[in-house]
Amino acid sequence: MQLPKIKIFDEKNKILRQKSSEVSFPLTDKQKQDIKDMITYLTMSQIDEEREKYDLRAGMGLAYVQIGIPKRIFVIVEELEDGSFKNYVVINPKIISQSEELIYVGEGEGCLSVNREVEGIVPRCARITVQAFDENGQEYQIRVREDIAVAFQHEIDHLNGILFTDRIDKNNPYKDIDKMREI
Repeated sequence: MQLPKIKIFDEKNKILRQKSSEVSFPLTDKQKQDIKDMITYLTMSQIDEEREKYDLRAGMGLAYVQIGIPKRIFVIVEELEDGSFKNYVVINPKIISQSEELIYVGEGEGCLSVNREVEGIVPRCARITVQAFDENGQEYQIRVREDIAVAFQHEIDHLNGILFTDRIDKNNPYKDIDKMREI
């Protein structure tokens, strides 16, 4: 696998605070290539040998704005139990329903744009249903749960100029931990 030439912007870059704009179809060849490159990068970051070879941080999601383009596209690469990968290409997403149950990632959320340790929990819905488009412009609905629901919410936040650190209570980083379930 060849590591794509992607520059992931750091949280200090103001572009990450922009609200991303809707994408129109058909996608350009560059947008299609960027999506492939983002998937390749995330896949390689989850394979131990590749991560060490290229000194990558493991990541499972990447929003288009993180590579400097404020458009409503993100990808998620989920490593399955058998070692294969499932890719999600999500364009112009809208959350159409969400559970009342809240969860948080026990070891804390991370982000390829946040290159520091962050203390605290990020409250997320345990299940969400999202309406979106794939790279071919086909509309679909998907119901995601647990860690994939967290990843979807994290990436949708990016599209709205929100970083996970914004969702941690500054005065009480573990606020309401007893009202949520750890995953």
